[in-house]
Amino acid sequence: MGAGFWILIGVLAFIFLVIAPFAVMSGIIYFTLLVRNRPDKWGRACSAPDDPVAVAMFEEGMEWAKEHGEARHEVQITNEGYRLWGEFFDFGSKKAVIIISGRTESLLYSYYFAEPYRRAGYSVLVTDLRAHGNSDGKVNSLGFREYSDTIAWAEFISREFGVEKIVLHGICIGASNAMMAITSDRCPDCVAGIVTEGMFTTFCESFKNHMIKDGHPLFPFVQFVMLWTLIVSRADAVHDGPVKRIKKLKKPILMLQSLEDEFSKPDKAGLLFDLCPSEKKIVYFDHGEHSRIRPADREKFDETIIDFLSKL
Repeated sequence: MGAGFWILIGVLAFIFLVIAPFAVMSGIIYFTLLVRNRPDKWGRACSAPDDPVAVAMFEEGMEWAKEHGEARHEVQITNEGYRLWGEFFDFGSKKAVIIISGRTESLLYSYYFAEPYRRAGYSVLVTDLRAHGNSDGKVNSLGFREYSDTIAWAEFISREFGVEKIVLHGICIGASNAMMAITSDRCPDCVAGIVTEGMFTTFCESFKNHMIKDGHPLFPFVQFVMLWTLIVSRADAVHDGPVKRIKKLKKPILMLQSLEDEFSKPDKAGLLFDLCPSEKKIVYFDHGEHSRIRPADREKFDETIIDFLSKL
């Protein structure tokens, strides 16, 4: 047997003994993080029942919804073949916010962020994203597909409830969703501005920070998970995302950023701010974990949003 045969054997052995196991393990990570592989996953329960802060946020949001139950309308749309569910709190205004939650959260989670908008005279739309809550779908595409749903929801409340001005409020991956929607050529003119909390540059960057926080090695898992993301979610999470889309932003933006955020870090928020060509404001908070600025400083959080809305 010649040298070529043994080279081939070596290559095949490397693939099956080294590459394949890493690919399989990375696939398990991907399908755990971004695929709804059972009906009760990412449902309408609190996503972190063992976390006191998450439970407190969830319960306070539920109380808010109960207090304003008379204004609540269950709504539904179909977009790109997906049946999507939401709730519209009609406070008799021609202005509304669409609150876009992050991964694993249903519309019930979004209740918690609604109060400053109600105080500012805005109606509130909360939605179950694709593959979350009662909505159809199995894959979280990091906003790359879901932003089309956000545009469809904006068109829906404009048509059905006479809303003339819409603000998007996105949290983590929801911020990516909102950024892709508002910079799309299909975004309706009634979408007037965007508020982001904990917005990452790319999902790859955020994922790396999660891996570091949890003490896991980056190579080759990050590379394989990003490959799975490209194949299944059809999302280029390495090169595309807010860091690319924000360069096209023409509407005003308010960026809310915690100095304690370990996943969407303050220096990256500064980079996004510098890249933004539109009217912009960034407000830093001394405390607050990722997506948890409001529990750490409710007064500043709410007043910052209300001030931004008053100047739109």
